[in-house]
Formats: sequence, structure tokens, C-alpha cells
Amino acid sequence: MSLVTDWGKYPNFSKREFDCKSTGENQMQASFMERLQRLRLAYGKPMVISSGYRSPKHPIEAKKAHPGTHASGHACDVAVQGADAVRLLQLAIELGFTGIGVQQKGSGRFIHLDDHPHTARVPRPALWSY
Repeated sequence: MSLVTDWGKYPNFSKREFDCKSTGENQMQASFMERLQRLRLAYGKPMVISSGYRSPKHPIEAKKAHPGTHASGHACDVAVQGADAVRLLQLAIELGFTGIGVQQKGSGRFIHLDDHPHTARVPRPALWSY
């Protein structure tokens, strides 16, 4: 696994979008960002990243017994709803995202995407709702 060193390879995204909102750290994995860039090109519309990398010190991650996929640099949340969410979900499955979480109620609608490898602690593929 290698960290992103050249954000220019992902023209539809910026490093700042993926910086931890709590610590400013960024440990995004290049393989994840390459897959996400392919998704963006297939989707053909801007994707608003509501959560990218989260340091293990981030309040959400710190509450967990083990930091989640955001802390591994293999995940992000995309703010999306309605027909756009359905299209993004379809493309994400086709492009090999193996962890997909769907939050489509209330005001904070998003789809979680990750490509974390299968492990005993993080079984993949997985699909869930919030």
C-alpha cells in the first residue's frame, strides 16, 4: 500500500477534501484514490466529499474499539441523494468498491465507499444502511 504523493493524478479531487477534519492529517491510499477517480469519470458529475481521511484521534474513530476504514485511507463519504445516489451506487459496485454504506434519510444524506481488503475484523464485500 502506498500513500498519495501526487494529488495531480486525481484531477477531480483535492487533498484538502480528504484531510482529517480534526487533525489535518491525510493518509489516503493511492489505490483507493485511483478507484475513486475512475468512479468520478464514469459518474460524470462532481462528487462532494463529506468525509475523507479520519485520524485514529478523530472523535468518531476514537470512540470505536478499532479505527474504521476512514482511518486506513481506504474510504470516503460522498454527499449524494435521490437518482444520483442510485447511479453512484451502481457504478461503485461495478468498479469494485467492496464496502458501501447508504444513508438516505434526514438532512445528511451520503454514500460511504471503501475498498478495504477483506480481513477477519473487516469482512468484505459488505453493504449496510445507517
